[in-house]
Amino acid sequence: MSAVTTPSQNLLITLDSLLKGQRAIVASVCTENTALCRKLLSMGIVAGTAIEKICNAPLGDPAQFKALGYRISLRRSEAQSVQVTPL
Repeated sequence: MSAVTTPSQNLLITLDSLLKGQRAIVASVCTENTALCRKLLSMGIVAGTAIEKICNAPLGDPAQFKALGYRISLRRSEAQSVQVTPL
């Protein structure tokens, strides 16, 4: 008997693409900017971390996310460096 997969299990999007209230699992952090990579990793944004988009600022940037029990604000350009699998 084979496992059944849903389309969202294979879909990778960037963190900035999540809609308000949507949850995802971090797949990878993809950036050549080592300072940004260190910042994201130090905040716990690593592969396997569950994350949820809470809201956008009134002008759309930055966005607020919830991960590991705390809230994180990221600029759109920073969130574009994080690949996630939507739940």
